[in-house]
Amino acid sequence: MLFNSAQFIGIFLPATLLLYYFASKFIGRTAAIGALVLAAFVFYSEWNWTHLFVLIPSIVFNYFMASFIIDSRASGRVHRSKMGLIIAILVNLGALGFFKYGNFAIDSFNYILATDVQHYEADLPLGISFFTFTQITYLVDGYRGLAERVRPLRYALFVTYFPHLIAGPILHHSQILPQFEKEESYRFNLAVFVDGLALFGIGLAKKVLIADPLGQFASYGFNGAGSTDISFFAAWGAVLSYTFQLYFDFSGYSDMAVGLARMMRIDLPINFFSPYKATSIIDFWRRWHITLSRFLRDYVYIPLGGNRRGEPRRYLNLFLTMTIGGLWHGAGLTFLLWGVAHGLMLTINHAFLSLRGKKAGGILAAWPVRSLSWLVTFAGVVFAWVLFRAADMGAALNIYSGMLGKNGFYLPASITNLSPTLKNLFGSQGNVPLLADQTLLGLFTMAVLIAVAFGLSLFARNPYEMSPKGRLVRVCIMMPFLIQAVFFARHPSEFLYFQF
Repeated sequence: MLFNSAQFIGIFLPATLLLYYFASKFIGRTAAIGALVLAAFVFYSEWNWTHLFVLIPSIVFNYFMASFIIDSRASGRVHRSKMGLIIAILVNLGALGFFKYGNFAIDSFNYILATDVQHYEADLPLGISFFTFTQITYLVDGYRGLAERVRPLRYALFVTYFPHLIAGPILHHSQILPQFEKEESYRFNLAVFVDGLALFGIGLAKKVLIADPLGQFASYGFNGAGSTDISFFAAWGAVLSYTFQLYFDFSGYSDMAVGLARMMRIDLPINFFSPYKATSIIDFWRRWHITLSRFLRDYVYIPLGGNRRGEPRRYLNLFLTMTIGGLWHGAGLTFLLWGVAHGLMLTINHAFLSLRGKKAGGILAAWPVRSLSWLVTFAGVVFAWVLFRAADMGAALNIYSGMLGKNGFYLPASITNLSPTLKNLFGSQGNVPLLADQTLLGLFTMAVLIAVAFGLSLFARNPYEMSPKGRLVRVCIMMPFLIQAVFFARHPSEFLYFQF
């Protein structure tokens, strides 16, 4: 079920909220929590009910393993607790690997050994990366003595809470479980509810008014790049369209998730904080997919040794962490290289700061240097997104060739036909360049959307910097467009991070 569908907004959400607050008031907390768990299973099964046979066993297995780990540690049997943790993590990663990386492993095996092992059919359960990582945090913290044993129903809610179940934010048990122990979480508050509704509306606007239209141009360019040379302007149009599509799509989902939880007086962690304003790649990862960055830091980078073993080891740990982060996003060479690219950029960034020491702060504070730092950071992120979006390395290399001008500087005929000068300078020679069949209105729309998205990303205030009143006013202004986009849309589009 999609957050941006009429079915969710008009039926599921009102019914769930009414059931939750009714149970809270007239039956009790346990009934309210049970209502949310039941709603989560309904929400999840609407995609494919058979995926419940992955989600539910995962919850049951991890609950009992976490209890075993916590109880063993509490009784002083640390070795037993550690063995339980190792087994639990191996089972979780094994399940994730089977569904997400099995066929990639087969392809690699076939390539290396020149064999012909066939793929197996296994649908990727929606949100498996998110609910797997969420549960691993609880297992690890249970072993560290940082998590307490909870009742089964509360654990199920921690994992399945529907605002975050499919695409995050990746929750830490300390962020969500204590909130459901507070009395106020079960009492309706109109002001908080309206603020949650406003945040939901802002996220919805990001998705349906900006991300979805830009996605059409991005798909056109990237899909065509696998078979057709793509010119300079077409390549940059496709890449910038995807750059802003991904941000407004995923940050829109995160805003909607935070807004949904706030309607129930629950605070989810902020997942995006204006990442395209970043002036360094370090700053970018403090702003982009913040909960994933924290997970990788706390459960990958620090266990690898973090910065405790000298600068060379620190850089290696950074590189390995981002490479793992790339593979988390998908099974394929392009995702691996995307992680490698960010690992290299982070390593270079940290090395630069180490070499300059304290002097770097004053130098980087000057606005011309900050502007240059922003430009270099933004360019690095954009170039890396090509790997993230391209279907394979052939398409990625074709896009890069176009961006660097190696495939020519042709413009579509709808533009060059406006003037003989334009036709002489940018007319196609031989093969028709990609986007050639786009109408002038379509190309103008793409350019305007990119410009608007760029302006909002760089100059607009983040929703979390606005007052509740400011958020509400903006949603009220956009309301006619949101109603048109949601209730008259035939096929609402999925969120991009559903595939991860």
